[in-house]
Amino acid sequence: MTMVKQLMAGAVLLAMAQQAAGKEDVDAAAPFVLGTVTVIGQRDQLGQVGEQQVGSQVSRAEMRRFNRDNVGDALNLLSGVSLSTNSRNEKTVAIRGFDARQVPLYIDGIPVYVPYDGYVDFNRFTTADLAAIQVAKGFSSVAYGANTLGGAINLISRKPAARLEGDTSVGFGSGSERQVSANVGTKQGLWYLQAGVSYIDSDGFPLSSDFRPTATQDGGTRNNAYRKDHKLSFKVGYTPDGAQAGDEYALSYYKQHGEKGQPPSTNPVGARYWQWPYWNKESVYVVSQTRLGEVERLKLRLYHDSYDNEITSYTNGSYATLKTSGQGSVSGGRSIYNDRTNGGAVELESFRLAAHSLRFVASVKADEHQELDAKGVRTTWYKDALWTLGAEDSLALDAATELSLGVSRNALRPDTVYSAGNAYTLPENQSATDLQAGLFRKIGLDARVYATVARKSRLPTLKDRYSQRLGTYIENPALRAEEAMNYELGYQGNAQGLALEAALFYSDVKDKIQSVANVSGVRAQMRNAGRAHISGVELGLRGRAGAWLDVGGNYTYTEMKNVSDRAMRLTDVPRHKLTAHAVLHAARQVDVVAIAEVNSGRWVSNTLELGGVTTLNLKAVYRPLPAWTLEAGVANLGDRNYALSDGFPGAGRTWLANAQVQF
Repeated sequence: MTMVKQLMAGAVLLAMAQQAAGKEDVDAAAPFVLGTVTVIGQRDQLGQVGEQQVGSQVSRAEMRRFNRDNVGDALNLLSGVSLSTNSRNEKTVAIRGFDARQVPLYIDGIPVYVPYDGYVDFNRFTTADLAAIQVAKGFSSVAYGANTLGGAINLISRKPAARLEGDTSVGFGSGSERQVSANVGTKQGLWYLQAGVSYIDSDGFPLSSDFRPTATQDGGTRNNAYRKDHKLSFKVGYTPDGAQAGDEYALSYYKQHGEKGQPPSTNPVGARYWQWPYWNKESVYVVSQTRLGEVERLKLRLYHDSYDNEITSYTNGSYATLKTSGQGSVSGGRSIYNDRTNGGAVELESFRLAAHSLRFVASVKADEHQELDAKGVRTTWYKDALWTLGAEDSLALDAATELSLGVSRNALRPDTVYSAGNAYTLPENQSATDLQAGLFRKIGLDARVYATVARKSRLPTLKDRYSQRLGTYIENPALRAEEAMNYELGYQGNAQGLALEAALFYSDVKDKIQSVANVSGVRAQMRNAGRAHISGVELGLRGRAGAWLDVGGNYTYTEMKNVSDRAMRLTDVPRHKLTAHAVLHAARQVDVVAIAEVNSGRWVSNTLELGGVTTLNLKAVYRPLPAWTLEAGVANLGDRNYALSDGFPGAGRTWLANAQVQF
């Protein structure tokens, strides 16, 4: 915390020193362009991220405007995205019905999902140091590597564009929440440096006044809902011939430390009394781009990630006595994970052939998972390697039409399989082939239509194959890859000052990995037993209604059908989702921001459908000086009582107050 205070103090002094310059306040940050991932030939102008599909980008300005402090909430601004929580009360997202295992998370093109199970707690990833978030839906570049069954999510870091720039902020909110962040960057001719630090600490959140107490939750503040998230990011880059020449070499470092309580289910039968003393992630990666003559360039990505966390299970809500066995316990009362990932990717881009943009990709990702018990004894040890060879070609058919083609071969090679008390045999290697094609056509100056088709795959995770889920499952090392055929028709354009977009999508998912009950007595097993059809519509608009009002919104309709077993429901995705916002420029220095979200009911099990909910957030923004911003607001203004997962109610009415300085 001392480091945070020192950085903030220095940033504030720098900002005050620059007030005389009257620098315009813009909630934007230049993106680290080397960290973007696009289908070859679809790259936008230097310094831009671009939106290749409908609802495919969240800008820093939008994160700031709508107070999206974690990646999950930021993604929820987009069409096609639904937010939920799982049984560990982790924030999860689904992209057109595909979960986080099927739509992996990346930072600057580097995979950062947990190696063991492929999941991500999106609440742990803060947004203070991000320039933008890219989302690919169904049709995604082969440069992402394996397992992009339903797309990919890429967090793009910031890169300085001025000799000295940055921002610092401090905030407070319900549940004794405290937030502090600071970012500073400098561009010095042939080199640049970007650094950021953020701190979030909360004791919990208030429930709605309409919440009905249960044996595990008495209302008021949510039990065991505390959290702490600290993050440090650092990037140094070198451009030997200047930024415009194309050569660039960057070294990045990230360190995250988290602590959290896991609120017990409000249903006493399913309540777990768990806490996470630490949830830590540390990353080092190198990204470079080198010109090879006038028509080729070589991009390199190398990375190392470590993931360390611990779960402690307790007997009851006093959190005093460890629960070492039985339902709701982890082994010996403590479960310790030490996961590691090492990997790299090489991309060769060539523009040698007329009308063609070619990319060749080779990547490898080596994952290791170790679990220790309460005595520090290793009980599991798994190692895998994922290999990808791929190619993309973008062919300009004419001045307005582009054809994009891609193919990749993904291979899973098990290396080590050890589980105490289980005589596992090392399974065979397996592989999957991905194919895709997209046709993009410009219509006039400000519009385009596109059609894409992609056959994508997801190879099974370590947890899918080996986890016995506290003795309730039988392992299945022979699991095969899931496969999906993803289709999309889209339109993006401008009319009468409004940006309009629309998409139709359809996915046919085969060999879906899902639980099959009572395989051996009451024990279940993960099998390639499912087939699903997912279809829907996305609509969006944004623009200005005169000089005093900005408006925007999006709508998603999603239909999910379990073709293999129509009696078994697909869960956690609402059929209808609507988001609408308005920004009223009430005075030269004052804005009023309102955003409403409507979710229809959603099935969370085969027999339970949670009701829909409409929430409204409202805040006022005041800029006493061009670089200073003060704001205060209320979330869930109507104090609605709702849940996105059974037994885990959302926050009731909450307040926030923030101050930010830019320089």
